[in-house]
Amino acid sequence: MSSGEDALRVQIGERTIVGDDSGGDGPAIVLLHGLTATRRYVVHGSRTLERAGYRVLSYDSRGHGASDPAIDPSAYAYAELADDLHAVMDALELESAILVGHSMGGHLAARMAITAAERVNALVLGAPAHLGKPSQDPDRWDRLADGLEHGGPEGMWDAIEHSDDPDWNAKVQTVVLQRLRRHQHPQAVADALRATPRSAAFDGMAALESIRCPTLVIGTHDRFDAEHPLAVAREYEARIPGARFAIEDDGTAPLTWRGGALTKAIEAFLHS
Repeated sequence: MSSGEDALRVQIGERTIVGDDSGGDGPAIVLLHGLTATRRYVVHGSRTLERAGYRVLSYDSRGHGASDPAIDPSAYAYAELADDLHAVMDALELESAILVGHSMGGHLAARMAITAAERVNALVLGAPAHLGKPSQDPDRWDRLADGLEHGGPEGMWDAIEHSDDPDWNAKVQTVVLQRLRRHQHPQAVADALRATPRSAAFDGMAALESIRCPTLVIGTHDRFDAEHPLAVAREYEARIPGARFAIEDDGTAPLTWRGGALTKAIEAFLHS
């Protein structure tokens, strides 16, 4: 294992997980990104948390960004993602940390708080969409995987259900294509698209009721991010004891997409 600014490498068997470590002396925050994203798409480059004194760590999930693919193309279930998170924390000698996750990363963070509570000091769950069971529409994820395999980033974009607002579509398309082009192993991302949604991060929504650490749930309005329904975020808030809730002003871009505003909300929550 090596670490330092822009240089975190953790060896897990034959694979290498790649990330960043701000190396600060304050409480540790581990950032966990969403499916098809990379470590750069959690707080989007904001340095607010480092300036507030936190040690901020992030890494590309297996097969994403610069991290190596899984040896088995089906090995992208939440249980295996959790194994990687444990291994990264162990390599960094972190007994526990604050976990900040977006979408898949938030589902993974919730899993950790349920199954390994001693390792989680606080949770920030951005735009949760997981219902504690495998996807009921796996064909949708297969279409995205097929699009990426056969048409690259543009092929996957064509397979996505788009908004009725052409101006908004154009803005989102730019972000999505930039994000997808960051992956060194696009086939592995397609494998993850097939495997991760077919797994469960935890056993049913009632499992969230066992979480005992301070938790902030960040929702998004469905107009701009229908893939992460506001109703699901509200159920997370209701299920997790004492959870707080944040959301962007109606009509503005999702809070989870705006690093500066997002990290200010996280800092305020952690200091409350």
